[in-house]
Amino acid sequence: MPRRRILGRLGKPEANPAGEPVPLVVGLRNPGSEYRGTRHNAGSEVVDEVLQRSGLKLGRAPSRMRAQIAQSGVGENRVVYAVPTTYMNNSGLAVRALLDYFGISPDDLLVVHDDIDLALGRLKLQVGGGSGGHNGIRSIESALGTNRFSRLKFGVGRPQGDMEPSDHVLRRFSKAERAEVDAMVEDAADIVAHWPQDRARAQEMAALRGRDENA
Repeated sequence: MPRRRILGRLGKPEANPAGEPVPLVVGLRNPGSEYRGTRHNAGSEVVDEVLQRSGLKLGRAPSRMRAQIAQSGVGENRVVYAVPTTYMNNSGLAVRALLDYFGISPDDLLVVHDDIDLALGRLKLQVGGGSGGHNGIRSIESALGTNRFSRLKFGVGRPQGDMEPSDHVLRRFSKAERAEVDAMVEDAADIVAHWPQDRARAQEMAALRGRDENA
C-alpha cells in the first residue's frame, strides 16, 4: 500500500491517517534561472501565483521526489503543489515519485503546462488526450502508464516562420506579450484554485478563456 503522507509547512512529512484523496497540482518547467520567463515555464508561473496568494512558497522535498513542493489546507481541503527539479523531458520521474509518495491517484492530478497549439491568451482544461508533442506530458504519460489525468493548457502560440517548436518554447515572452501573459497567469491561478473542490466550475472558467472573441 502506498503511504498516505503529506508535507507540512516546515517541510517535515506528516501522517495522513484519514487517507482522504489528496489533489496534486504540478506546474511544468525547466529548472534554472536561464529558463525563467520562457514559454516552457508557464506552468510553474501559474503554481507560483497560486502559492503567492496564500503566502506559501515552494520548499525542498525528499530527494527521491525530484521536485519542490508546498501544501495548503488540512483534511479534505488539503492540496499538494509541486514543480519538478528535473528537466522538462523527464517530468514523469518527478510526477511518478510524487504520486507514489503521497498515495495519490492520477485521477487527482492536475498538470499545468504550455501548449503551442493554443493561441496566446487561451486556456484549456481537459482530462486525458494526447501529448500534442509536449515532451513533459509525454514523459508523464509514459511514467504513469496512463493519460487519464487533468491538464490545464496555457496557450503560447505557434512559432513564426521557420522557427522550430523546440526553440520557440525556450524563448522568453516578448515585452508586448507579457501583459497578456500576466493576465493569463492570474486567470489560470483562479482555475487551479477552484479545481480541487469544484472541477465543473474550473472547466467552465477555462472554457470562457478559450473562446474566440471574434466568434
